[in-house]
Amino acid sequence: MSTVKEIEAAIRALPPQEREKLVEDLPAILPEMNSDAAWERIITDPRPRPALMTLGDEIEAQLKTNPQRFSEIQDSDFDQRP
Repeated sequence: MSTVKEIEAAIRALPPQEREKLVEDLPAILPEMNSDAAWERIITDPRPRPALMTLGDEIEAQLKTNPQRFSEIQDSDFDQRP
């Protein structure tokens, strides 16, 4: 059995309270699970992204041409829908 399989089996064997604690501790144990850190790496990545820049330029041009096309976001836009 591999180490990963042994860890998976051990996690499955934990009582619910211990599993909940593990979920809370995982970002510290596995920093790559920290979504904020992942986004920070993406944002600060210096590699050029021509397709993304083109898309951003197109959206900016559309916004200047027709700002009404882009409605303001409301808090209710984030309400869960059934």
